[in-house]
Amino acid sequence: MKTGDQIVQDLPWRWGVQGRIFLIGGLGYLFDAYDIALNGFLMPLVGAHFDLSLGARGLVATANLVGMAVGAVAWGAVADRIGRKKAFSVTLLIFAVFSVLGALAPAYPVFLALRFLAGVGLGGCIPVDYALVGEFSPRKYRGRVLTALDAWWPVGVTLCGLVSTAMLPLDGNWRWMLATMSLPALLLFWVRRGVPESPVYLSRKGREAEARAVIDDLVARTGAPAEPYVIPAPVAEERTRGPRAAVEQLVGLWRFSPRITSAAWLLFATVMLVYYAALSWLPSILKEEGLGDTAAFMNTTLMSGVGIVGVLVSTALVDLVGRKWLIGVSAPVASLALVVFALVLKMPTGSVVAIGAFGFLMQLTIPAMYAYVAELYPTRLRASGFGWASSVSRVLTGFAPMLFGSVLWPVLGLPLTFAVLALAVLLAVGWMAVAAPETKGQALDAPFEEQPVPEPTN
Repeated sequence: MKTGDQIVQDLPWRWGVQGRIFLIGGLGYLFDAYDIALNGFLMPLVGAHFDLSLGARGLVATANLVGMAVGAVAWGAVADRIGRKKAFSVTLLIFAVFSVLGALAPAYPVFLALRFLAGVGLGGCIPVDYALVGEFSPRKYRGRVLTALDAWWPVGVTLCGLVSTAMLPLDGNWRWMLATMSLPALLLFWVRRGVPESPVYLSRKGREAEARAVIDDLVARTGAPAEPYVIPAPVAEERTRGPRAAVEQLVGLWRFSPRITSAAWLLFATVMLVYYAALSWLPSILKEEGLGDTAAFMNTTLMSGVGIVGVLVSTALVDLVGRKWLIGVSAPVASLALVVFALVLKMPTGSVVAIGAFGFLMQLTIPAMYAYVAELYPTRLRASGFGWASSVSRVLTGFAPMLFGSVLWPVLGLPLTFAVLALAVLLAVGWMAVAAPETKGQALDAPFEEQPVPEPTN
């Protein structure tokens, strides 16, 4: 007899059922992209407003990304304990409130603190969204669904570029940029209240009646034939809270599989470091080359606009060639395109082509990587496993904008800086090739059913 989890994973795809969850989760992901992209547009404007040095401007992105790192760990662990639904809504509310307050910041230190707090809220969106959407997605389509979820990222970045460029003529333009994205986020918070809790999560927590109610509703609404199923008895867990809970989550991830966890962390850290370096500093780099605000902003928007096509291609390829092949080829080539951009920076046509190529190739990589890492962990560790991998990348990329502006760019120059980052990506995908399994076509928890549950630390 099938389990409830298997029933959910074998359902047909319906846009009015699983598609609705995909769309609502994707809109939250759009705001994550919008907010991170906004750092690059804010840096030159806030820097001019508060008369900041190049290195100090990097703190705009650093404060926000470090806050997201904290949020990714905290909310990934919280979602594994209190449920996807509650965490799903609260993360966005925190982000919206502190973004509005950031638009009103009277001084630079206050602005940085509020950007950090907004990041804490938004940092939880990606791990929670991917866990929830993945657990509602049929096995047959899960790779494409999780990869397509990343289509919201370049849409958010492109929308940010267009709105930010349109607001350049306004007095206090950076304040308007922050305030504008907060209102739709509050509206989405209201919409998210209607999303059901993950039946996979409910089953793992022993909430059988609730799990059956959600599963039976999914079966009825998708038109699948009803059949009997069982809800396995939950595995007993020791509940801890506070810092100890986060430590236990971390220990559990490494005890589960050092090879998988190290591969996931290295992929996230290197790929996102390259991407965020470009996203955060591209407007400033182009301005240093003599472009005006509008031209610099629109070139960055071009990179994200082309990325939309990249996500669509990634979605089509991920279940054909597999996650590992797609990541292993596209990530190093994308990094090489950024090196080429730095080499031909003074050639207008060549630099634009290189920016476009980087945007396309990087959006082949990131959606497949997110889907892949979400599938590398069992349900009991999925949100926290993704959250910790995301957090490691956010910590590293959080300090990168400050170091990029004060050390790397001035000392090494752009070509050598991007070449070093490309080498790091190549090493990471090499380790992934030998350390982590391919998840294409696998049932969500199939690779983990025979593995013991890590014992909590004392």
